[in-house]
Amino acid sequence: MSSLTITLIGGPTALIEIGGFRLLTDPTFDAPSEYSLPYTTLVKTAGPALGPADIGTVDAVLLSHDQHFDNLDHAGRAYLATANRVLTTQAGAQRLGGQAEGLAPWQSVALTKPDGQRLTITSTPARHGPAGIEPIIAGDVTGFVLQVDDPATRPVYITGDTVWYAGVAEIARRFQAGLVMPFAGAAQTRGAFHLTMDVNDAIETATAFPDALVVPLHCDSWRHLTQSADDLQRSFDALGLGKRLLMLKPGVPTAIPLHSLT
Repeated sequence: MSSLTITLIGGPTALIEIGGFRLLTDPTFDAPSEYSLPYTTLVKTAGPALGPADIGTVDAVLLSHDQHFDNLDHAGRAYLATANRVLTTQAGAQRLGGQAEGLAPWQSVALTKPDGQRLTITSTPARHGPAGIEPIIAGDVTGFVLQVDDPATRPVYITGDTVWYAGVAEIARRFQAGLVMPFAGAAQTRGAFHLTMDVNDAIETATAFPDALVVPLHCDSWRHLTQSADDLQRSFDALGLGKRLLMLKPGVPTAIPLHSLT
């Protein structure tokens, strides 16, 4: 039977071990740092729970986007060269070069093992803030759906940096995931709008996937995140959804039986 283990590294970075494959989301391995951008300064407040040497080689990096330091920092960028594959947006693959592969929304690729094990990864749409934000500061972003080669096991959905919008609703219509990993934290760099899911967006997403386990990422380690894991827990508890929320402890592998995602 396939297995699923998730280890939170920090921020948007998590090691996902599923069906014999090892995947890493948005690599961020720098120590606490400041990153000056034309419109703001991003401040990283905590280092990773594990470093690249602790993780080793992965079958693929799932990179939601390359243009923001809180999703790909300096050490994370260096780590890309060690991955067998890097799956990201089409624009990101052009910028990164090397082994980066650009996927269009809804495009799927397969990872395979010599013993025949297979994992299908589908790129999903994402919108990194309110409508119209892309040409200003956001650019293209992608999420991912993971499907093991077992029709009895439901998919895993990783949102990437997005807010709740029609694209996420369409993902829920196409893939009734048994586990959803929202990039939360209500990131805010300028203006009054948030760039990643706030608690309301996370609740909308949980409602769209009505019986999925919700495992948030990207709600720690950066100053521009305006909501915390505690905010998520309190909000989910208030609506009677608390049992569906699983908060990971940094550096601690958490096993989730895939047969429970049915």
